Formats: sequence, C-alpha cells, structure tokens
Amino acid sequence: MNIEPAKIANKGSLLDLDLVGTTDRDTSLQVNSKLLWDGRSWTLVNFGDTIVTLLPEAGQPMQLPNRFFVELLDRGSISLVAASTPPSANEEVCKFLAAASPEALAFANHRFQLVQAYFQGQTDLTSDIVPRTLRRWVKRFREAEAKYGCGYVGLLPRTGARGNRTPKAPLDSRELLDKYISEYYETPRQAPAFSVYRAYQRACSQKGIPHLSSSTFYKRLKKRRGYESIKKRIGAKAAYPLQPWVWELSRSTPRHGDRPLAIAHIDHTRLDIELRSMATGQLLGRPWATLLMDAYSRRILAVYLTFDPPSYRSCMMALRICVARCGRLPQTVVVDGGKEFHSIYFDTLLARYCCVKKTRPGAKPRFGSVIERLFGTTNTEFIYNLLGNTQATKQVRHRTLEVDPKRLAVWTLGDLYVFLKKWAYQIYDQSEHEALGTTPHQIYLQGMSKGGERLSRQIPYNEEFLMATRPTTRSGVAKIRAGSGIKLHYLYYWSEAFRDPEVEGTKVPVRYDPMDVGVAYAYVKGRWVKCISQYYSIFSGHSEKELLLASTEIRRARKLTGILPSVSAKRLAEFIANVQEHETLLLQRLKDLEGKQVQNALLVTEMETLIPDVPSQQKLVPSQKPTFSSVQETELKIEPINLSNLPVFGEYC
Repeated sequence: MNIEPAKIANKGSLLDLDLVGTTDRDTSLQVNSKLLWDGRSWTLVNFGDTIVTLLPEAGQPMQLPNRFFVELLDRGSISLVAASTPPSANEEVCKFLAAASPEALAFANHRFQLVQAYFQGQTDLTSDIVPRTLRRWVKRFREAEAKYGCGYVGLLPRTGARGNRTPKAPLDSRELLDKYISEYYETPRQAPAFSVYRAYQRACSQKGIPHLSSSTFYKRLKKRRGYESIKKRIGAKAAYPLQPWVWELSRSTPRHGDRPLAIAHIDHTRLDIELRSMATGQLLGRPWATLLMDAYSRRILAVYLTFDPPSYRSCMMALRICVARCGRLPQTVVVDGGKEFHSIYFDTLLARYCCVKKTRPGAKPRFGSVIERLFGTTNTEFIYNLLGNTQATKQVRHRTLEVDPKRLAVWTLGDLYVFLKKWAYQIYDQSEHEALGTTPHQIYLQGMSKGGERLSRQIPYNEEFLMATRPTTRSGVAKIRAGSGIKLHYLYYWSEAFRDPEVEGTKVPVRYDPMDVGVAYAYVKGRWVKCISQYYSIFSGHSEKELLLASTEIRRARKLTGILPSVSAKRLAEFIANVQEHETLLLQRLKDLEGKQVQNALLVTEMETLIPDVPSQQKLVPSQKPTFSSVQETELKIEPINLSNLPVFGEYC
C-alpha cells in the first residue's frame, strides 16, 4: 500500500490533515473531532509530529504513531463521524429537539445521566436498570453520535413512532367523506353538519361501502375549518379574521411609514350623537366627521364636521385644514373604496401637490386599522360623554322616553365642532397612546427632528392653494358667451373681464364654490376672476347640494304634469325663493346654516395663515369671537325667520 506522508498545517487549534491513499479520499481532521473505532467513540485530542493522542468515552487516553493512525484511517478501521459544522447547526438535530415535548426531554435527560455513568464505569448508579435496557440506550446514543453528531437525540423516546399509523378506513369511504364536506357542507347554503353526515351515510349505503363514524366526520370538519372553508360557507367577511395580518404596505415601505407625514389615512364616520338647529331648535340628525390621521405618530392632522354625507367637499376641507395646520400634505394618502375618494377633483388636487393615493382593499379593515380604531376612540372618549349620544339606541327594546337621544339632544353643529377640535388637537394629542408609549405630539416632534422638515414639500396657504381645492365641472372648461358669460349648473355667471373681445367665444378653465353657488371663478388671461350669478341675490349662500335638490324637484313636478322636464335659472330661482314651503329644501337649508358655524370656526385659522404678519395681539383669539349663545339669542329675536334672505356668514374654506 502506497501512503503519502501527511501534510500538517498548524493554525492555532486547527489541524488540517490531507490524506491521499488507496481510497482516494480527502478528509479534514480537527482537534476534538469525533472518531469511531471498533464500535467505540473516540475524540482526537492532539495530532503531534510523531504521536496521535485519542481519548475514549471511558478510560485513559491512548497514543498511536502517526503512520499507524493514518493507515487505520485509510483502511476504514477508524472513521470520522463528527462533521466540521457544529452540532447546533445540524438541521436534523434541531428538528428532533423542536418536536420533543417537555416529558420527552425529561426522559432523555435521565437516560443521558445513566449512559454517562456507564461510560465512566459508575456501576452503583446503573444497578437499578436492566442491563439489556442500558445497553440499548448506549447503542442508540452511539448511533446518533455517528449519524447526527449528537448522541443525545438518540435517547429521546420514540412514542410517536409506535404502532401502525396508516389509515384503517377504506379509501373510497374517506374520499366520499371529503367530497360531501366540500360539495354539501362548504357551500353558501350553510347546511347543518349532521344533515350532511346523514346524506353521506345514505350515499355510502347506496354504493355498498362502509361509512365512517360521526366522530371521524366532525374531526375532519375541525381540521378543514379554516379561511377557505369559512369563506365558501359564510363569506369573505366572516373569514377575514383568519387571514394573516398585513404588517407593511409594500416590501420596502413600513406599514406606518418611517417618519411623520409619510403615510396618512383619511376616512369618514357618522358620530353617535343627535344635533339640533341653532336657529329653530329642530332635530337635524347625526353629523359626519372626516378625519385625517398621521400613521407614524397617530396624530390627528385634520378634523371636519358636516351634516352632508361623505363627498369630495369633505375631502377637500380635510386637506385644507391639514395645510393650514402643518404647512404641507402627506406624501401618501391611504383611502378606502368610497366614491368621494375617487372623484376627479380629489385626484387632481393630490396629483397637483405630488401626493400618492393608495386604495386599501374592500371589506378589509385591517389595512386601515389606525383610523378605524380612532373612530371608536372618538366616540368612547368624547362623544359618549355628551347629552344626546345614541348609545341607548343600540338596545331598542330597553329604550324609553327618558333616555331617548332625540329628546336629550342639546348640541349644535358649531358648538360640537369647537369642542371636537379641542379634544382632537389638544386632549388626544397630549395624551399617552397605548401603541406608542408616549403622546402622539411627542412622537411627531421626534420624527420631524429625525426625518427632517423637508421644506421642498411646503405648501403656502394662499389663494392659489384655495383655488386648487375648489372643484370644477366635468369638462373643466366653459365657453364665454357674449353678453351672458359662462354657464355652470344651469346658471350664467358674469365678470367684467368677459367684455374683452379677445376672450369672447373662447373656452376658459372654471371653478366654483360648492358652499356658495352664487359665485364662480374663471381663469382669464393668466388670472382667476370672480364671477357673479345672474340671480346672485337669491342663490347667494346656497350650496351645490341644495341646488341639486331643487333641480331634481322641478324635474319630478314637470314629469308628473306631462310637461317636458327642463330646468332653467329662472325656475330654480323661483323654486328656491319659496324655500319655506318645501320641507326637503328647508331641511337642507338648515343644515347648510349649521355648516356656516363650522366655517366660522375655521375662519380664525385661515386668517392667521393668510396674514402671518399681523401682530399676535391683533389676531382673533377665541375670547374675542362671539359665543354661540349670544348668536342664538340674537337670531331667536328675529320674527319670523326668512331662511332665503339670511346673510352668508363666511366663505367656503
């Protein structure tokens, strides 16, 4: 046998031995490598220049000449059993240990102590164990040491592998059971489980095969009960809680962003409180609140209150308030599938100021959990402490006249909005948030100091921005007619700038104020000009929705009389002039008047933003504003109330 001399390289505690012999194999030996020789485990302690030292499991160390050790290793009498990777990295060992129960680990620990006592010759500790059992444990320990590099896993009990674990039931019975579960139980019919089992029994009898027991049937149902099963049987909404939680919006974007104003959520909710009219005391119903919330700091960026259902007007107002308070818009706005979030006006405003809109999936509130939870917090911490809250209506059979919210309602829209802003911008903002461990205001300041001010995204709150928040028509332009002006919503609007012969007959971009259809705006020769309606005295202060209701009623009345439905500015003016005689328009007019209180509450913030150079002592402060009680007393003295001639208290802002 031709054996080349071993090449040894000392690198600290590492000895590399390259062996080339008749077996034509390369083996790498390290100090403390495990060797198997004559059925016993040995440890390589030292590989010297002439002597190799081996340590057995029990007994004294043994020394062998180098050439003799290499010859035994080359013949295969001595085999290397320990891998170069540490035992902790062995996937099989980790798999066995992870699957072991605490009881199994306790058994393995006891057996390991007895095996070690056997290796060390301590017969007094192993006298109570049957010798055959002890030898079987030692054999399993050595086999696991040689196969996995960890003899401990060989001592784990094998209870789970005992017996014949293959299914005993016929294959046809099992397949038929699964078929009836999928085709008869997991369906929108929602058939009772036992009815499906009886049908399964009848089918087995017809085919002449044995049926499985009811306990097996229910066990199979329990195993199959998951997202797909509940979705097929009850629906996607019922199965939604079983879906995994989504922790991020995309792979590279954290779910709540990594800085303030990176991601914001906007949504609407109907507050659980009944409100009255300040002018007449009539019940006007529950208001809608629009909230814009920063996902990173949980800070409320904007809150807006109105009686109108969710629309693009509420979205525009929320973005206006955000710019007035923060000087910029969020980089990403997360919305739901509502139509108001997908209007051309809302999309145009976001695109104009480089804001990305992300739409969360329908019927999956986890994607908007931040703002959905805020709605509940608003009700529980603020609304439920006010008179007229609608908690009593949730238990209809328990409600009496003494606790009826409609009888207890005392709040008006303007008063509620003043205190709602104080709660959102001060109380909630300065209170410790459970998810943050500190206040939203503090997290916002820390995030701004770390993420930077980003002055490039600053938006000046000026007339240009306000014009961008005003909606336009479907086409976005209107034709200037000589002597008449532009036509919007059946109405003609005129401006002195239209007298220029160069602009007559041309189409110009137009905008209008949804809270006051008496005025419109046209972009003529590089500037926006204000246009007045031909019936300004009648339409001034009336909202776009009120105009829509009036035109709908005119069409309905003319359709009943058999006259071709047509709507003109004159008919609209006559119809709105008799607003007191029409209940629908009257109610909408009362709601619009209440909305003016909200506009007045926002007037101070807007004036301070538009006129930053005014000294602080000359700015309007809350103590200088007229109280709502004084306004109520003044209006109540007017007898009778002519709602069509009431003045406009503030502009749409």
